[in-house]
Amino acid sequence: MIPHPFGTRSRDEIRNIAASCADDIARLLCEAPPLKSALTASLEPAIARAKLVEAPGDPDELNKFYMKRRWGDGLPIVAPTQAAVERMLRHTKRAPHEVVATIAPGMGAATVEYIAIQAVMAGCHPEYLPVLIAAAEAVATPKFHLQAMQATTNPAAIWLIVNGPIARWLEVNSGAGCLGQGNWANATLGRALRLILQNIGGALPGEMDKATQGQPGKYTFCCAENEEASPWESLHVERGFAPDANTVTVVGALGTWSMNMTARKGEEVIAMIGDTMQYPASSDYIHAGAPFVVLSPQHANLFHREGWDKAEVKRRLWEASKMRAGRHKGSEFDRMVNARRAELGDIGPDTLLPITENPGDLSLVVAGGAGSHSVFIPVSAYTRSVTTEIVLSE
Repeated sequence: MIPHPFGTRSRDEIRNIAASCADDIARLLCEAPPLKSALTASLEPAIARAKLVEAPGDPDELNKFYMKRRWGDGLPIVAPTQAAVERMLRHTKRAPHEVVATIAPGMGAATVEYIAIQAVMAGCHPEYLPVLIAAAEAVATPKFHLQAMQATTNPAAIWLIVNGPIARWLEVNSGAGCLGQGNWANATLGRALRLILQNIGGALPGEMDKATQGQPGKYTFCCAENEEASPWESLHVERGFAPDANTVTVVGALGTWSMNMTARKGEEVIAMIGDTMQYPASSDYIHAGAPFVVLSPQHANLFHREGWDKAEVKRRLWEASKMRAGRHKGSEFDRMVNARRAELGDIGPDTLLPITENPGDLSLVVAGGAGSHSVFIPVSAYTRSVTTEIVLSE
């Protein structure tokens, strides 16, 4: 384990930590492997089916049993009985022992069966399994940078966006309250992915998961795009999928910033969103990120009436969100300069920093119900969202 945090340490302290870590790595490579614990055994590439474990039948005792072993997330779990897991597995043609992805940072093998177990525990209906298989594949894509997000001190949560006919079939909420409570699919899909990240990836809070405070989105964070209310092509079509394809997109979200804007001119709303996106403590401005803006149907259609397509809205937001570099102070200014020098060249206090390298790195989705509220979602450091097709069993 590499000790956190680094931000307040001197170069000499960092050098000593690095030397200690190098010694530890060399020692571990040369030593005989220790006896396998239950955790390390569960993180090895799986070639066999999951083992049966005797657990209490009483719901209260069952949850105590799970929490004692750190297999839960603090909410009541559904018992992953053999029968329940088998029902889940009927919704994929993939073999139970097939490895879908390797989940960082513990590099656990996410077999189809292990994913199904987490889905049962989270309360998912069996037909949700293909979405979670696709999500596991997506988070393991190198450009998503899961290793960093799972172990960062940032409050990074994985946000799932479902597109295509499957969103309606599974009744994933894309309308009023879609990022909040009250919908079974949204709640359990997001929760199941978190259990995959924790129980297969080994990112336990306070251990490999080093989030300083975390955020509520680490329990669950999932919605569908409101494609019917959008005047533009949906996220998955924009990324090259057919309109009738079913996809899931994973985003390394740092939180949600509500933006209430009753202005009636598109340029005024753009200016307000751009101002909201600007804040010096943002990972996006230090590293040139790839944040999301969730537009309400009201704001999206206001822009459409102005004659702007999605690319034009992105361009206008990119310009409106440029921030004066001098808002970073002291060593934070130096950190930002070092991170973006290759992209921007010489940076002075009056340099205007774009939030992304180019307007195309901004992502827009339309979601929510009636109202003048849109949402800005900053992302974690170097992560890039990934969209993967959902493969159904039929």
